[in-house]
Amino acid sequence: MGSKIIGVGMYAPPKIMTNNDFAKMVDTNDEWISTRTGIRERHIAEPGTATSDLCLEASRRALTDAGVDPKELDFLVVGTLTPDMPFPSTGCFLQMKLGADRAYAMDVSAACSGFVYSLSVADALVRAGRGKKGLVVGAEILSTVVDYTDRGTCILFGDGAGAAVIAECEEGDGVLSCHLHSDGSLWELIHCPGGGTVDPCNPGTSTVRTNFIRMAGNETFKHAVTRMAEVSLEALERNGVTVADVDLYIPHQANQRIVKAVGKRIGIPEEKVFVNLDRYGNTSAASIPIALAEAKEKGRYSKGDLVLLAAFGGGLTWGSALLRM
Repeated sequence: MGSKIIGVGMYAPPKIMTNNDFAKMVDTNDEWISTRTGIRERHIAEPGTATSDLCLEASRRALTDAGVDPKELDFLVVGTLTPDMPFPSTGCFLQMKLGADRAYAMDVSAACSGFVYSLSVADALVRAGRGKKGLVVGAEILSTVVDYTDRGTCILFGDGAGAAVIAECEEGDGVLSCHLHSDGSLWELIHCPGGGTVDPCNPGTSTVRTNFIRMAGNETFKHAVTRMAEVSLEALERNGVTVADVDLYIPHQANQRIVKAVGKRIGIPEEKVFVNLDRYGNTSAASIPIALAEAKEKGRYSKGDLVLLAAFGGGLTWGSALLRM
């Protein structure tokens, strides 16, 4: 048996920060940001909002789309780099809030690759007989780890959540394959040094700003393009199909230039690439499931279509999944 996605949903907080808002905070402007990133606005959670709150809204919508009651779920897997707290897992908080009392829950930490990694875990659980129905969520409140004095990073990130309900299916349908990779030797390219055991939170953490995202933009860009292209082609080769067979390509929504460069490298037409980063920015683990839900709403894929997902994030991590919808 394999697994397939039977319902999707997304949620973004109502508060929006536009490029003009950032122009009031740092030395930048709308043209500079939109030209270099393709981003025009991003959603920001209000103070006091937990990542599990965003998960809850996206999950409810996905469950409604699937026609599944939370009590039918066997497991929950949440991909996030901004958990509610170090422990318990955000998955456990989501399980409680959903009332999914039959389900076991866990978190997966793979930064922007979090949803693809989580989907791979969920697919493996179904194949191993550890559950017939599950929920996979990618969610972030990146505004809590963004340095709003650093114009190179603060303009990129937004908050949101996306969810997918997966269920057991016949082999050859649904999730055809997942492909995961990492390279820990390049961790410094994008990371958040403070708050862990290497640099525990203390009264000086906020002063030296180690609790915020740090990124080497140019090097990260190069690796993102190369690795996302490679892992996309890996999925196609594994399944004996070509780019021409793909009906929709949903890459991690990090930067318009990265998306275009990856698309060009694998040879997929722009009209087959789904992009919504102009309205959400980089939402890390939430970007692909948000795009997957929006693509369905807009009728960009239908039953039987081949949809290719590809992600890249801190770790470094990268991965892909090929789906028969």
